[in-house]
Amino acid sequence: MILILVRTVIIYILVLFVMRFMGKREIGQMQPFELVISIMIADLAATPMSELGIPIVYGVIPIFGLLIMHVIISVLNLKSIKIREIICGKPRILIYRGRIDEKALIQENFTINELQERLRVNNVNNLGDVEFAILETSGQISVVQKPEKRALRPDDFNIKADYEGIAYDLVIDGKIMTDNLDKIGKDYNWLEQEVGKFGFKPEEALVVVLNGDQTIFCQKKEEK
Repeated sequence: MILILVRTVIIYILVLFVMRFMGKREIGQMQPFELVISIMIADLAATPMSELGIPIVYGVIPIFGLLIMHVIISVLNLKSIKIREIICGKPRILIYRGRIDEKALIQENFTINELQERLRVNNVNNLGDVEFAILETSGQISVVQKPEKRALRPDDFNIKADYEGIAYDLVIDGKIMTDNLDKIGKDYNWLEQEVGKFGFKPEEALVVVLNGDQTIFCQKKEEK
């Protein structure tokens, strides 16, 4: 039992390192070669964890081999458009200027119902509202609605919107995010003063966020 536990921990740390090195894509955003490598790594990792008769190195070496393959393919993917098309494929237009391309649907094994489902995920309920629908190489569908169906934007009314930056977490579960304080050019004294306006100290906060419009969202941790 102890040996199985040790092997499991070793393989887990190894797979975690490999997957972390491969990047932060979600499953639905993976390219085909990335998904294949992930499935193979999962299969290779399972065998040495459960089979004590198989040396753990028989699982470690192939996993590192797949990592090397991933790095090589990723580099080729970045360097060559032709190789990128072979490995990842090319985007496919399923709806062009409001008209569904039946041939493209058949070649991509898409039904009308699946297309409608993907459009609803993009908050588009009517096929007639779509100008272009593009099946990306990751399997996601990008949708461009007809001009009269798109949401209005400030520039449609010649209104210049105020700039909003990104939000910065300043405190998470009572821990001060000093790196983020440095990025915004503030220090602990400033943070203590701002949080003090809510009636408690930064260390007592569940979360403190400096929003893009320079307002602060703050909530105190519940007392246990």
